[in-house]
Amino acid sequence: MPELPEVEIVRRGLEPVMVGHRITSVELRRADLRFPFPEGFAARLQGRRVTAVTRRAKYILVHLDSGDVVILHLGMTGRVTVVAKDTPRGTQAARALGDYVYEAGEDPKHDHVRFHLSSGATITYNDPRRFGFMLLTTDGALAGHPLMRGLGDEPLGNVELVAHLARKAEGRRADLKAFLMDQRVVAGLGNIYVCEALNRAGLSPKRMASCLAGRGAKARERAARVAEAIQGVLTEAIAAGGSTLNDYRQADGSPGAFQKSHRVYGREGQPCPNCGGTVRRIVQGGRSTFYCPRCQR
Repeated sequence: MPELPEVEIVRRGLEPVMVGHRITSVELRRADLRFPFPEGFAARLQGRRVTAVTRRAKYILVHLDSGDVVILHLGMTGRVTVVAKDTPRGTQAARALGDYVYEAGEDPKHDHVRFHLSSGATITYNDPRRFGFMLLTTDGALAGHPLMRGLGDEPLGNVELVAHLARKAEGRRADLKAFLMDQRVVAGLGNIYVCEALNRAGLSPKRMASCLAGRGAKARERAARVAEAIQGVLTEAIAAGGSTLNDYRQADGSPGAFQKSHRVYGREGQPCPNCGGTVRRIVQGGRSTFYCPRCQR
């Protein structure tokens, strides 16, 4: 499942391609992805100018001059490719955005949606497993949409993240891993970056979340360590192009590189770069957790 850095990379790739241009036509090659396409989806987009491409948590939001907003979720294998005018698919000029999902391939039978822009560019959504989706809402209804209204604070650029974590953590008996992966607490975090942030913060994923807050939700020093680690690891992951977890290569031949900086995720049995201890894997909430029991207390 894509996490905040990978989704942000896709958003940044789409923004200069889409903003200011009109969607001349939309090809829907099937009736649904994870969910059916909204009624009149293609017709509502046709001829509309894109005014902004933003992100909320793990969702990409395409804002149109009509006031409509497309909510895009990549699911597990969603892949967005931008092809400039008159550029054959499969050449290096065809850019796959945020292409960190393995074995997604180039098989055109999984090209489910194509957006044709007034610039001549084509944006293709390819999704072999079809866990992604596209929905429609409006600018006025966006904040109250069921997918949006319960989301927690965004972590990047959030100067109040320490206090926010403390408020949410007060009295919470959930373990730190589950607490930080709860989208109602921090929006956009997932398994990879929670594991990495907790290692940087030197905190065990098995600790209770309440360890971040004192009486009256006063932030403890641990909350500051966690906030700094979250923001640091996300910023570095975006700069590195996200995490690529196999031998996959992007359309231009380059992989996302942040997996080379993973300290614990996927490194069971290897030495912890912080202290030389051995990285362990446990299961929490049905998900693998990687951590160092020596330096994460």
